[in-house]
Amino acid sequence: MPSEIKDRPTIVVDGDACPVKAEIAETARAFEVPVLIVSSFDHRIQAEEGVRVIQVDRGDQSADLYIVNHIQPGDIVITQDYGLATIALARRCLVLSFRGMEFHADNIEFLLARRHAQAKARRQGKYGKGPRPLTHEDRKNFQTELAKLLTNRQEFRSD
Repeated sequence: MPSEIKDRPTIVVDGDACPVKAEIAETARAFEVPVLIVSSFDHRIQAEEGVRVIQVDRGDQSADLYIVNHIQPGDIVITQDYGLATIALARRCLVLSFRGMEFHADNIEFLLARRHAQAKARRQGKYGKGPRPLTHEDRKNFQTELAKLLTNRQEFRSD
């Protein structure tokens, strides 16, 4: 895998549970950046202009493994999966959650530790409410943050 960051990123989406596919496609078209959505055969996702869809088997980590094996430095990975985010960061990718939170070296360890503590609590019979539903404001925030990432990346590459 090349270690140099490519001029134009690909937005790579962990697509199985992604609620912001339309926002990703719209923003990517505005910046003329290709999108790759990876999901299992259990989810029906239509390719559209600028958006390529790869379907993998329904194995637990199949989409993540495909993504890990195909991302390149400088790509933008969209996921809620902290493990995938950690690997993508190590591969010099930018990583954004479905709600627009950027994963980076300063927050990923905390997020992994919190996930571990929550899993431990669930094993002890303590259950939380789960994530709150995605709102219109969450979708707008995501789209704004993705546009910022793309803008900053373009400015960085043009220096």
